[in-house]
Amino acid sequence: MQKLNFPDYTFRFKNSENKVAIFDEIRKKFIILTPEEWVRQHVVKYILEQKMYPKSHVNVEKTVKVNGLTKRYDIVVFQPDGSIFLLVECKAPGITISQSTFDQIARYNMSLNAMHMMVTNGLNHYFCQMDYEQEKYFFLQDLPEYKPAK
Repeated sequence: MQKLNFPDYTFRFKNSENKVAIFDEIRKKFIILTPEEWVRQHVVKYILEQKMYPKSHVNVEKTVKVNGLTKRYDIVVFQPDGSIFLLVECKAPGITISQSTFDQIARYNMSLNAMHMMVTNGLNHYFCQMDYEQEKYFFLQDLPEYKPAK
């Protein structure tokens, strides 16, 4: 797989039916290794190891209702009170991050109300913080360290 714009991490792999699978420590199972999954697993390692977000607060690939449609988000980090600290949208490295990618995560966030959002293709990362009172968002240089809601 392609080298991504993340620190080097150690992953567990296995061959399954002539396909390579990578172990997802959140879902606790092996997942077929696609380019998007490669990015997703790097983000999981990044938020656990660099940002120190608690593993018990991280969810990967769960369904969410958006305008009556069932969609799947890539990664969500919850606060202890159940609110969403971070929503992440992952794309394969070969996919350019475009306005439609931002539109997609914004649609998901209308249902989820995350405090922070991240969009990445593993090479380019975009981070933002929501300001719901002003109905704006602000781009950040990086994700904040994890701080539980008070």
